[in-house]
Amino acid sequence: MSTMQETPPTMTASTSTADPVQLRQAALPRRARPLAILRILLGSVFLWAFFDKTFGLGFATAPEKAWLAGGSPTAGYLGSVEGSFAGLFQSLAGAPVVDWAFMLGLLAVGTALVLGIALRAAAVGGTALMILMWLSSLPLKSNPVIDEHIVYAAAMIVLAATHAGNTFGLGRQWSALTSSPALRWLR
Repeated sequence: MSTMQETPPTMTASTSTADPVQLRQAALPRRARPLAILRILLGSVFLWAFFDKTFGLGFATAPEKAWLAGGSPTAGYLGSVEGSFAGLFQSLAGAPVVDWAFMLGLLAVGTALVLGIALRAAAVGGTALMILMWLSSLPLKSNPVIDEHIVYAAAMIVLAATHAGNTFGLGRQWSALTSSPALRWLR
């Protein structure tokens, strides 16, 4: 019997002596790259919304309606919602505390996602923000249950669960800084 026949077909000379754990760890960064790219892109969506509403860059927010020009980042959207919870959300439109909470949420979630830090906290806060926006748009026009808000929330949960901040981000360094039990919620 030759050596080639004794070796199972799934093993080659290069992999038969390698440690399986080392092989998995070597492949991990390559597999983690798509999630890291998704994390950065999703974070950019949140940061873009923050900057457009703050400065009125002329895309979704006209310069004269910018937050810095005295406009309300929530008045336009929440003031015009129709549907199941319209009364509740319309009453919140333009309230300074709601404007600040919304804008700080966009900034914090976007920054955390882009940098790859505090992904658990970003997933919780971002999911809460997305659920509220989903509720404000009920009933949905194109699908009875799912829209982009639910997809964004699910993506943030996946990113946090897979430690997507460790690739192309500061996740490992952030984990070291928040290793004490009192700060673990910040991971």
